[in-house]
Amino acid sequence: MRGGRRRKLHFSKLYSFRCGKESFKEDHSQIGGPGFSRVVYCNDPGCFEAGIRNYVDNYVRTTKYTVATFLPKSLFEQFRRVANFYFLVTGTLAFTPLAPYTAVSAIAPLVVIVGATMVKEGVEDWGRKKQDIEVNNRKVKVRKDDGVLNYTEWKNLRVGDIVKVGKDEFFPADLLLLSSSYEDAICYVETMNLDGETNLKLKQALEVTSFLHDDSDLENFKAIVKCEDPNANLYSFVGTLEYEEQQYPLSPQQLLLRDSKLRNTDYVYGVVIFTGPDTKVIQNSTDPPSKRSKVERKMDKIIYFLFSLLFLMAFVGSVFFGINTEDDLENGVMERWYLRPDDSTIFFDPKRAPAAAIFHFMTALMLYGFFIPISLYVSIEIVKVLQSIFINRDIEMYYEEADKPAHARTSNLNEELGQVETILSDKTGTLTCNSMEFIKCSVAGTAYGRGVTEVERAMDRRKASPIVNEKSNGWNHEGDSPDRKPPIKGFNFEDERVLNGNWVNEPHADVIQNFFRLLAICHTALPEVDENTGTVTYEAESPDEAAFVIAARELGFEFYKRTQTSISLHELDQASGRKVERLYELLNVLEFNSARKRMSVIVRDEEGKILLLCKGADSVMFEMLSKNGREFEEATKAHVNEYADAGLRTLILAYRELDEEEYSQFDKKFSEAKNLVSADREAMIDEVAETIEKDLILLGATAVEDKLQNGVPDCIDKLAQAGIKIWVLTGDKMETAINIGFACSLLRQGMKQIIILLDSPEILALEKAGDKDAVAKASKESVLRQIKDGKAQLTLSTRSSQAFALIIDGKSLSYALEDDMKKMFLDLAVRCASVICCRSSPKQKALVTRLVKTGTGKTTLAIGDGANDVGMLQEADIGIGISGVEGMQAVMSSDVAIAQFRYLERLLLVHGHWCYRRISSMICYFFYKNITFGFTIFLYEACASFSGQPAYNDWFLSLYNVFFSSLPVIAMGIFDQDVSARLCLKFPLLYQEGVQNLLFSWRRILCWMFNGFVSAVIIFFFCTKALEIQPFNEEGKTAGRDILGATMYTCVVWVVNLQMALSISYFTLVQHIFIWGSIAFWYFFLLIYGAMTPSFSTNAYKVFIETLAPTPSYWIVTLFVVVSALTPYFSYAAIQTRFFPMYHNTIQWVRDGGHIDDPEYVDMLLQKSVTPVTVGSTARRAARTSRSKNKTQNPA
Repeated sequence: MRGGRRRKLHFSKLYSFRCGKESFKEDHSQIGGPGFSRVVYCNDPGCFEAGIRNYVDNYVRTTKYTVATFLPKSLFEQFRRVANFYFLVTGTLAFTPLAPYTAVSAIAPLVVIVGATMVKEGVEDWGRKKQDIEVNNRKVKVRKDDGVLNYTEWKNLRVGDIVKVGKDEFFPADLLLLSSSYEDAICYVETMNLDGETNLKLKQALEVTSFLHDDSDLENFKAIVKCEDPNANLYSFVGTLEYEEQQYPLSPQQLLLRDSKLRNTDYVYGVVIFTGPDTKVIQNSTDPPSKRSKVERKMDKIIYFLFSLLFLMAFVGSVFFGINTEDDLENGVMERWYLRPDDSTIFFDPKRAPAAAIFHFMTALMLYGFFIPISLYVSIEIVKVLQSIFINRDIEMYYEEADKPAHARTSNLNEELGQVETILSDKTGTLTCNSMEFIKCSVAGTAYGRGVTEVERAMDRRKASPIVNEKSNGWNHEGDSPDRKPPIKGFNFEDERVLNGNWVNEPHADVIQNFFRLLAICHTALPEVDENTGTVTYEAESPDEAAFVIAARELGFEFYKRTQTSISLHELDQASGRKVERLYELLNVLEFNSARKRMSVIVRDEEGKILLLCKGADSVMFEMLSKNGREFEEATKAHVNEYADAGLRTLILAYRELDEEEYSQFDKKFSEAKNLVSADREAMIDEVAETIEKDLILLGATAVEDKLQNGVPDCIDKLAQAGIKIWVLTGDKMETAINIGFACSLLRQGMKQIIILLDSPEILALEKAGDKDAVAKASKESVLRQIKDGKAQLTLSTRSSQAFALIIDGKSLSYALEDDMKKMFLDLAVRCASVICCRSSPKQKALVTRLVKTGTGKTTLAIGDGANDVGMLQEADIGIGISGVEGMQAVMSSDVAIAQFRYLERLLLVHGHWCYRRISSMICYFFYKNITFGFTIFLYEACASFSGQPAYNDWFLSLYNVFFSSLPVIAMGIFDQDVSARLCLKFPLLYQEGVQNLLFSWRRILCWMFNGFVSAVIIFFFCTKALEIQPFNEEGKTAGRDILGATMYTCVVWVVNLQMALSISYFTLVQHIFIWGSIAFWYFFLLIYGAMTPSFSTNAYKVFIETLAPTPSYWIVTLFVVVSALTPYFSYAAIQTRFFPMYHNTIQWVRDGGHIDDPEYVDMLLQKSVTPVTVGSTARRAARTSRSKNKTQNPA
């Protein structure tokens, strides 16, 4: 904080003009009706009338569970997963005689997995619970029944309580502002927690309650508030205050929302209107759209496939078992005499073979359950959380200037980052900085400002004629002048004709004076004066507005004070050349909104003249000019087009003088519209405003530059090389968007532009005639024709390397997105190298995103920084929020937040590729190891006449997925890399492995499953054949089920862990520990488990220490079987890498050969792209080289 800042600021009633002074004459019949039934008894919350309404208390709960619901609700969440539910059913059946294993061994793994997930859920929810406790126990001053204000917890507040909130404190509930420390009952509020906006909002109480400055003033204060019911709309509030038998209308200007903070105000008094769950912030706290990655959805299909396989195997086995059982006793002859079929239970009774087959089917379902990886879901959750931590802590994506690291707000979509085909990007604040600088202006038909923008330099490079003595934004970079002023944020204007007061010598000095005076008055900025230095700084609602006020200050019109009804300036007097103080009475503010596209203020100057000052978009302002106010129209339009070509944002400035009668009539209608309590209040206000905003006199136009963010062209170039298509969706003019496209290499010279516009003379004539139906019909036909023409151009150029860009404006886009045309529009767009949608509304951005996502079926990523991008971010498969200067609303709605667009390159090409590869390989390996294990069980049972007898000890079965094979795959999912981050960025085409889903295709999944089947066959038959004939040890003992089972299990543990070692590309110490540790733990478990009592360890009792370990054949068989089982995969991998390498295999081969920095090898790798790169600086260089070759070959 700067010392000595002036505190006593006053502010006009910007949003509720005279709302406290006007009587409530308009219709308010909605109050008391449906949706408007809330009644609040101010300062009397304990009265009988308040009690019968039974409003909720102020306790807020954000937890997912309570103590009572945790167990049932979390169990329900776990067993909604089909795999977990299956294991629950088989675990329950394990308590019946049907079970092939003990019940404890079946239930234990499920308990471990479900318990671990529930503990994770519980820990996360406990964190939310602690946060709730902290919030609910915050203290605030509340007026008690005895008239004293005492501190009480937030949770104890009641509707109707009067509270006193101090500076920098949060509001504990939704409050009606009664008064503040300021005389005019205003206060400043920060709403970052609500909408992410960092600028301060101004609130003002009704004049009738503004006298409540002291605790004693509240003694006799009684009032009744009747208002709307609780709802989620942050920006609306309709109600009335009944005080001393008078009614006063209430607006959002009097409502202080929970979780917003009081700033720059010592204290406020407020009455509690909405509490707890009824507050607007809680009403808005809905869950974001549920997003699941394509890999995860495909994984579910694989699980269902394995279930189908499991049921098929169980069915086939049961049929064979039923046939064998029926044949066991034929004409008194016992086929399998050792089963005693003449005296058997129902499970082996030849006389009841169908029933025995059905029971066997149920037994087989339990036994073959090991095909389903029980630990898969929890393992993936662990891996994704750790991957997110790596993303969050990547120092290469940390923006030091703003102290903002990357933040993966959800871990569900990590692998989706590696499969993006289309990026839909906002422009302002995303590709550009949203840090506006006043650089040029046009006043009275004369252009001022000599700066050169980044877009102009890009255009110059495009024309191959570099600017001589180039200046960047007005600053000459050829040398640093020792007496140069330090740069001023928001102001990069350089023109000696205007600076230092020289504008008084210009031909139209009076127009220039009005121009800069308008900039100094027509705004909603708040001044802050440092009393030590006298420096004035501004708190503005947007970067544009701040730039305008700063520009006015630097050019001699310093706005320094705002009171309830006035604005004060230090103006440069045209006659004397000195600065003088001027006071302007502020009468009305007509707000800016996206429909009006303009803002106006009405002021009275010191001479008594009433002036309307207006600034807005050229699309609306030129239509509002009077006949005698168009003197500079043609020149201004030409300058505006030049500024748009230079990538600048423009606004038109105009004014008019009002007579007293006209103003008084407007003032009356405007006040009536403000006092309406109905749904069309805002529409009425806009309608009244239009009656006064007419017959304006043009002053000129402003031009501010929104610079490209650092690294944007390079990032776009890399993403284009990776085969990712980039669409830009912006609200800017087409000319501005096109030139920004050239500056960041989305467009280039030689690229054919397909421009869809509705500017034909026929449509313009219909618009003037006012026939809306005819305009709509003609417009739709025109858009359809232009789309067909564009497709025809693309078809004609299929054999050439011509690149196309599609550019469409918002009006045309609204027709292109209609149901009968959107498919054709999408077909055209996806065939173009670049797509730019201009003048797009937030809804259109979301609709375009949905169209691309559903129409292509590919992964889409949306990136933006403002509240207008929220719909787009939530609609896309992945939403990336830029934590820029437009607040945090986009970040709060995003899946991943980054500080700069350029970090998208590393997020996708490095982390996205790694995460996709790791998760894909991890899932494939999970199914491999379970099929290997499951098929050894199946094959053993087939050899045992499908008797339901497992090959392994009960606890061997239970712990396979939990301890002996899961940790190495988790380590692979966290640490494995096919190539380093540097090579991921050096060879962006590697990213296409994810876009084409090469690593998780059905072919690859089935190959891994087949590999598991082959391994199982080799392990089973080699082990059984090696052990079935000769004696197993020196004592002549043959191998029984215990020895065979333990030997096979040893081979399985070795094979699946060494298979992991063969699959890993990047070894770390952790992976070594987990792989070799899992194998070592198997032997350690055999020792410990085998040493337990035979009643517990059953057939594993001392099997290792007494039988297996001393026998050489056990070790020889293990070595032989493991090598044999791994040979097929090793051979396939060697052949595939040598003769049919994937792109990452080629990079690895070049890297391992030491040629990774050899230009010849690098060019070979970069030229492997199937389709030519048509966007980015690389494409630009390639096109330039191609043109040079053509000129050389065809000199004529």
